[in-house]
Order: sequence, then C-alpha cells, then structure tokens
Amino acid sequence: MLARLLAPLLLLCALLTACASRAPRRAESTPKQPAATGGIDDDVSRPQSQRYRHGSDFGPAGAPIDVSKIPEPVPKVEPRSRYGNKERYEVLGKSYHVLPDARGYVERGIASWYGNKFHGYLTSSFEKYDMYAFSAAHKTLPLPSYARVTNLDNGKSVIVRINDRGPFHDNRLIDLSYAAAVKIGVWPKGTGLVEVRAIDPSRGGDAGSASASAPAPIEQAAVSAKPASNGAATAPDSRTPAFGHALLYLQLGAFGERANAQRALAQAQRAGLADVSIVTANVEGRSIHRVRLGPLADAAAADAMSRRIERLGLGTPRVVIEN
Repeated sequence: MLARLLAPLLLLCALLTACASRAPRRAESTPKQPAATGGIDDDVSRPQSQRYRHGSDFGPAGAPIDVSKIPEPVPKVEPRSRYGNKERYEVLGKSYHVLPDARGYVERGIASWYGNKFHGYLTSSFEKYDMYAFSAAHKTLPLPSYARVTNLDNGKSVIVRINDRGPFHDNRLIDLSYAAAVKIGVWPKGTGLVEVRAIDPSRGGDAGSASASAPAPIEQAAVSAKPASNGAATAPDSRTPAFGHALLYLQLGAFGERANAQRALAQAQRAGLADVSIVTANVEGRSIHRVRLGPLADAAAADAMSRRIERLGLGTPRVVIEN
C-alpha cells in the first residue's frame, strides 16, 4: 500500500515524478483550481507529503462494513478518461505502457488494498476515490475498465471498476478498494493471491469477460508442476483453478531453449538460491522453459526474496501463481 502514495498524482496524465516530491508541470494534466471533494481540499499541486491528511493508510475508524449490501458495478461501455491514459508513463525509473483496450486480459498476481488515507481524494482519472465502492487501481488497464478479481485461496470474487493507477510495487498486480478487499478476503490480511480477468461490456456484462478457457499470458499461465530430482519439471495442460491450493513462485526467466534455462538455473544455484527448478510448459505449440524459485510462504517472503535476487545481480523476478 505504501506505493499507493504515488498513484493519484502520477497518473493525472501519467506525468508524476519518481520521487513523489514534485508536482506535475504540464498545465493540461492539472486543474486550474484545487478540487474540493467531500470537504477535502485536494490540491493536486502539493507534494505527496503534504497532500493527504493522514500519514499512513488504514480501514474504517468504526466497525467493519457489511459489504454484502454494496452493489457490484454493472460493466458498461464508457469513454476513456481524459486523465491517466497516457500511452506510456514512468514511475520510480520504470516504464509502463497502457493497454489499448482490456479485451482478453487475464493475469494472476498479488493484490493489495488502499483505504481511508485516500478516501475522498482524486484518483488518477480525476474521480473521487470511495473506499466503500468496488473499485481498483491497475498499472496498465485503460481507465475506466472493468474486471472480475478472484481470490485464488478461497474462490471469492468481485467485479471492480478500475479508475486509478498503481500499485507501484514490484510484486503487486492490483490495488483493491477497502470494500473490494473485504469482499474477497484480502482485508485485513493485507495481500492475497488473485486472478484479474477483464470484462468486455460490449459483449454483455460479466459474460463479456475472457472465457474460462482463454489462456493466461505466457508469464502468468496457471500451471501446476512438481520439480523432479534433476531440478526440472513438466507442467500439465490443465488451468482449472483449485481454490485453496494457490502456490506463489518467483520466476527468474523464461527461455525457448532448454540449455539457456539450465544455465540460468546453474547461475542461481551458484549464488546460493535454494528451491530453484525448471518448469516446462507447452504454449501455442512451443516448449517454454521457466526458471522458478519457490513455493514461497506469502507476499512478504516474495518481497524479501526479490530484493535478494536483485542484490545478487540476477535481475528482477516476476510473481507467478500456480494451483
């Protein structure tokens, strides 16, 4: 959630600075006057350290809400937001490319949530953030767009309207509103393993999402495999979620040639990394050899291991979730 500090300013037109200490400089990305939203004087020209009333994020001050009484958004065709949809933007030295549309998007990763600190402030699309609505922030899906987010640990799901940018944390896929996080059991744990499946409103509501048989992106394919004694494994073709059995891995690389994967595996082992193996999957008639570490206990363990892998000079790993 700390990375959420950058999202609202950075993607007014995807122009925030990496250090979050300076305001956007281009006039077209900032309103002429501060926007008062719900009694909040949200002056988006202020540095992040001065913009919010609270220094840290938290849930409701009172009793937890009954999310069963909150209606899920009904997907509908909407024009792209004027703000937050620049084709390419940069945060913390990393470049992101906004997708031309959301059709067919399916990805698995770690979800986080954001709440009271940002409640009532403007999102990247210049809409007021409501932590009691089913919404979310995503780095590359168009604003606005709709997706069904499913908790792979318990099978609970919710439709969210994506109207914000973030989370800008290496190992986070989506930032859920407080209500959405409660709905699928990510709150109060803080994180959860999820599948994000975009919905195409032009095809009729939730039925417009990618079909159940549609393959996930190569790097996020939901496959299950157990390493053999030689550090290799073969992934079966089944991609049916087995809720309650989601496993978290870090992928060090994916290779078309097995020899290259074996060299990457040997390099990781020489660096002292344990539980590293090669998982081979058939993707569109090609064998893809993935070098993975894990399974890991949780998001915190993945974060710590990611930092270690980077310090070893082995690049930035990516989160992969299997069933």
